[in-house]
Amino acid sequence: MPRSAFTIHTLDTAPAAARPAMAGVRRKLGHLPAAVALMAESPELLKGFLGAAAVFESTDLDPVAREVVVLTVAARNGCQLCVAMHTATLARHDGTTALIEALRAGAALPAPRLEALRRFTVAVLDHRGGVPDEEVAAFLSAGWRPRHALDVVLGIGAYTISTFANRLLDAPLDPALPDPAPLDPALLGDQEKSVTA
Repeated sequence: MPRSAFTIHTLDTAPAAARPAMAGVRRKLGHLPAAVALMAESPELLKGFLGAAAVFESTDLDPVAREVVVLTVAARNGCQLCVAMHTATLARHDGTTALIEALRAGAALPAPRLEALRRFTVAVLDHRGGVPDEEVAAFLSAGWRPRHALDVVLGIGAYTISTFANRLLDAPLDPALPDPAPLDPALLGDQEKSVTA
């Protein structure tokens, strides 16, 4: 299906069921991101993503830890828009330049506890949830609790929705966001590599 099949909706053109969610995003951010305007074609998708993301924000993970999960998923799934958006979010939460650059590169993080979180997130993705015991043990020994492992799964689920939708829709960067450097193809999962190989 060509990208031109998708509409960047306004509050006037969107399906009625999507309008309250769109208005809420506009109130929160002060503008309506193109990605949200595109997702509005499916009110259920938009509400599902926004709801899951809001629940993820209420988890026991602190804001920086949540962004570690999100940026790991965004970089792994090749969503340039998501990487740009969450780079800005992590910077607002006082994420260091070294932390941001490492996440964007899929490299080891400078803080050991956050690196354990990144590695566990990658393990959940790589093993489709069937994380080996030793990797769970390494995560827990870094000071994370069992509930945090499940919070990671929630974050992966929520942001898989947005990364996949944004890639399908070829959602453009908002003008306020920095244009990110291209993602390293080596970060992408096996499925992506096999499709592009």
